[in-house]
Amino acid sequence: MSLSLRLLAVSAAFAFAGAAFAASPAATPATAPAAKPHTAQQQRMIDCNKQATGKKGAERKTFMSSCLKGESTAAAPAAKQTQQGKMATCNADAKTKALKGAERKAFMSECLKGHAAA
Repeated sequence: MSLSLRLLAVSAAFAFAGAAFAASPAATPATAPAAKPHTAQQQRMIDCNKQATGKKGAERKTFMSSCLKGESTAAAPAAKQTQQGKMATCNADAKTKALKGAERKAFMSECLKGHAAA
């Protein structure tokens, strides 16, 4: 009988201790993030991530790299898009002219440089 009472008392102690530990961690994390502000690097990462929405792959990687370094972000994407636009236009022109091999290579070279290639 004495053993049963001890077992009951130890079980009750563990039950109350478990409830006390379970309640305290829930309150602590809720107050911790609000008290600690972001560092300058963390804030820069947040801002760059917002600006990079819609970009994927290599374009996003290049943008994030320059943005996190603090480089001008307005000029870099514009230059990259014009190069991509040139590539698309030159590819389409080469396809409509049915160019192949060395002719296509020469045409693409001139076209991407911005020279008028007929």
